[in-house]
Amino acid sequence: MKAELLPPNQPRHFYRGGAAIAAFRGIPAPDDYLPEDWVASTTSRFGTTGTGLSVLADGTPLADAVRADPAGWLGDEHVARFGSSTALLVKLLDAGQRLPVHCHPSDAFARAHLGAGCGKTEAWLVLATTGANPTVRAGFRADTDEATVRRWVVEQDGAALLGALNEIPVRAGDAVVIPAGLPHAIGEGVFVLELQQPSDLSLTLEWRGFLDTAEQAHLGIGFERALAALDRSGWDDDRLATLITNHDSGSLLAPAADGFFRAHRLTGAATVAPGFAVLVVLGGDGALRTADGDTLRLARGATVVVPHAAGPAHLDGDVDVLVCRPPNPGNP
Repeated sequence: MKAELLPPNQPRHFYRGGAAIAAFRGIPAPDDYLPEDWVASTTSRFGTTGTGLSVLADGTPLADAVRADPAGWLGDEHVARFGSSTALLVKLLDAGQRLPVHCHPSDAFARAHLGAGCGKTEAWLVLATTGANPTVRAGFRADTDEATVRRWVVEQDGAALLGALNEIPVRAGDAVVIPAGLPHAIGEGVFVLELQQPSDLSLTLEWRGFLDTAEQAHLGIGFERALAALDRSGWDDDRLATLITNHDSGSLLAPAADGFFRAHRLTGAATVAPGFAVLVVLGGDGALRTADGDTLRLARGATVVVPHAAGPAHLDGDVDVLVCRPPNPGNP
């Protein structure tokens, strides 16, 4: 059991993108519908049994390896709280077009209505942007009644849905936490590293022109039930500020992410503490040395999965690395 470099893992999606991922990783540009790279994924695409799973160098799906030795991969304390789930999915996401307005269910909603083990709170670390006005949208600007939202969804009034949300300008280094239930959309030209709970559950309010059927949009439960997952409360500037940060080192996410995932930035010589981690190299050139003596060369675009059993790992060189982790099992 050792740290491993992971190759791209890009399941096909309904929206365009992927050029920024190719440039970041230094690989040939894919077709226009590979906008996400699922890193160290033990999560399958919704409705499939294997699409989206990461595979280790020996051909073993990471999900199978973790199930076979959860303590080795995740640590005893993590297993005591989360079982054999990594409690984390990391993605590179390149929005080649604006994404539709959608939200994700909470843990309670996902378990009660979708038969899932968890919902989907997520966070975006903005890596780069293009275009004159890169933005994301999040949260209704004012309290919005259920009848109004239902009408917008039934009539597929995308302009009304989008216009009701806060427009948030973003730049590289910004981080935005998106709690479960919060309506949101990523704008064209925004390239992010996304941390999320390990599920693929999206309730798509604005589906026409994006998805083929309404059934895909409400995940088979009907909009009447699906809309109960939506946060219809108003988010003013002060409330939004509790979700947004811009830190160039140390912990990168707002406290709203606590209990869901963690992200830190390390530069130059540094130690990666023991525990399951996903590393994304933003730049530089260097190496990762683990306690067992293994060394991995690191350069911009590299992604690495580090098991708990690898012990403390050391970064050498001038590398700039994002370290993504599941929630701290000692702080429920």
